[in-house]
Amino acid sequence: MEEVRAVITGIHAWVPEYRLTNHELSKMVDTSDEWIMQRVGIKERRILKGEGLGSSDLGEKAVKGLLEKTNTSPDEIDLVICATITPDMVFPATANIISDKAGLKNAFSFDLGAACSGFLFALQTGAAYIQTGRFRKVIVIGADKMSSITDYTDRTTCPLFGDAAGAVLLEPGTGDYGIMDYIFRVDGSGRKFLHMKAGGSVKPASHETVNAREHFVYQEGQSVFKFAVVNMADIAVEIMERNNLKPEDIAWLVPHQANLRIIDATGKRMGLPPEKVMVNIENYGNTTAATIPLCLWEYEKKLRKGDKLILAAFGGGFTWGSLYLKWAYDPD
Repeated sequence: MEEVRAVITGIHAWVPEYRLTNHELSKMVDTSDEWIMQRVGIKERRILKGEGLGSSDLGEKAVKGLLEKTNTSPDEIDLVICATITPDMVFPATANIISDKAGLKNAFSFDLGAACSGFLFALQTGAAYIQTGRFRKVIVIGADKMSSITDYTDRTTCPLFGDAAGAVLLEPGTGDYGIMDYIFRVDGSGRKFLHMKAGGSVKPASHETVNAREHFVYQEGQSVFKFAVVNMADIAVEIMERNNLKPEDIAWLVPHQANLRIIDATGKRMGLPPEKVMVNIENYGNTTAATIPLCLWEYEKKLRKGDKLILAAFGGGFTWGSLYLKWAYDPD
């Protein structure tokens, strides 16, 4: 019997209209366009404005667009997985809320939290459900409203993050297409360098934690950069070697968009020219779990059936990983 693989049969993303530019940020904190561009390569980021809006609203837009684009009925979806670190609430799961808003009545759903590696971890989890043979259509979402946990008085972190969501439809396929291999790693000791200080069970919210501004992203930038620039590149090369892939075999590297220097270092370590590396960090910043599907959505028209892609990410936790897939369809 031919092996069943999970293939991506559709991709859609959604970003808010509001653009927070470096020029506008420079009026809020002591920074400049030149300072931000030199260090991370971000020109602007999208911010979700409006009372009572959260990650589920981003995810809802991405999912509804995906269903329309792939001519899929909401009733056909078996499972929804949402990768996020900015859930609407501690509970219920943001995936549950997205399912309700998008009219997915027959799917069960859950969230997955792995920070910037979340979409990769969720993608492989969705693929495993497809490979059981019991599931025909799985939606995997990366959605984060990072503006909700960004301290706009901190010049070191506020230029980094934006809001977005991306979603893919996974279906069973046979033949030489789909998710071929993956390598994932974690190192929990890295939590001290990148985390949110309060709001969890160890340090619940209180007047003191709010006044101390402990409900925002805390990052020791240099330590995170050193870990990321080595590990994201190494794991991307590792999956190439394990699958006997040479640089000329790879159509695209799809890297997490956290820092342009990390992206460049990963591409060089893999032996890839810049034109084989998907980059959109300048326009969106780091949207955490949404960066990889956002890249795939923007570059979709350039993808061809059979293209070999390496997806790579590094995130808080620490979490990191790479995934090798063969693209399953040509552009419309």
